[in-house]
Amino acid sequence: MQRVPVINKEGYPLMPTKASRARRWLKNGKAAIWRNKLNVFAIQLIADADCDTQPVVVGIDPGKLFTGIAVQSKNCTHWLGHLYLPFQKIKDRLEQRRMMRRGRRGRRINRKVPFSLRAHRQARFDNRRSKKIPPSIKANRDLEYRVLDLLSDIFPLLKVVIETVKARGNKAFSPVMVAQKGCDYRLSKDYMVRAKEGWETAQLRTELGLKKAITNKSDAVIETHAVDGIALACSEFVKYQITSLNSRDWIGEVNITPCRLTIIRRPSISRRQLHLMVPNKGNKRRKYGGTVTRHGLRKGDFVEATQGKKTVRGWVSGDTKTQVSVSDANWKRLSQFSKNKVRLIHRSIGLIVTGAKVGG
Repeated sequence: MQRVPVINKEGYPLMPTKASRARRWLKNGKAAIWRNKLNVFAIQLIADADCDTQPVVVGIDPGKLFTGIAVQSKNCTHWLGHLYLPFQKIKDRLEQRRMMRRGRRGRRINRKVPFSLRAHRQARFDNRRSKKIPPSIKANRDLEYRVLDLLSDIFPLLKVVIETVKARGNKAFSPVMVAQKGCDYRLSKDYMVRAKEGWETAQLRTELGLKKAITNKSDAVIETHAVDGIALACSEFVKYQITSLNSRDWIGEVNITPCRLTIIRRPSISRRQLHLMVPNKGNKRRKYGGTVTRHGLRKGDFVEATQGKKTVRGWVSGDTKTQVSVSDANWKRLSQFSKNKVRLIHRSIGLIVTGAKVGG
């Protein structure tokens, strides 16, 4: 059975407890429900309690489009996550912005004057290389760091085990390899970090009897990416060591329990684009982008909307003069509802957090 995270009176995480004990504490008034952005059911103790904790490890399997995360202790699997990374979306938007900028600059050039007198700066060759992380890779890592920080608020995390990617043989270069050392250094400022290579993860996954799905990696199931997070986290409790003079074997024990998979993605909100690219009649471009609507709601707010006998819950994705657009977790519009029929449940947190089936 999945454990319930416990927070002490001062707001620091303790070891998770059994669900029956958590219900008993709530019934007796010894604890209250702890709200968090990951939608994890947690409780906060009202009285002082013992702060002793056991090792809790996070395993992170970073990718280009998806990332798997697992929170594991020796006796229980506490949390599993499947992250939809914004890599492709950021890349497409940068290409679109580059195309629009080239067209705009081309229209502004007065080609009747000599080249040296035209209204654009001359070419500079001191900005062709940069040590900055590409925006698409940075957005991926930022999402992983944010989820890790949210996990540290409800679990007493001891260490982070992250998988590193290396190109071997004829294998192509992977964007995940970009700035790996810098990302690990950023993690090491707040957590104890240990790196594992892919072959080490695969060996331990086989030893633990975990199966990995390799046919469709886009499926939001435990067997695609979260399973590697489990293996990475378990590497702190099960190690391949020397057992005798001429032999090696796996030493240690860990208990992998069924756990609900949490799916996390960023809402598809355009903050910097102000208008549609294609103008309407009269060469006027309709307003587009931004986060604030005209009805007191923000894009990304979780709401409940009613239309006749139908009631749906979703996220605000747009608005008109009299209506509000509500979309599902995949950012596909469910319908447009009257502004008076939309009720705010909670404000946007910059994340869309949903659940999947329980597995183990």
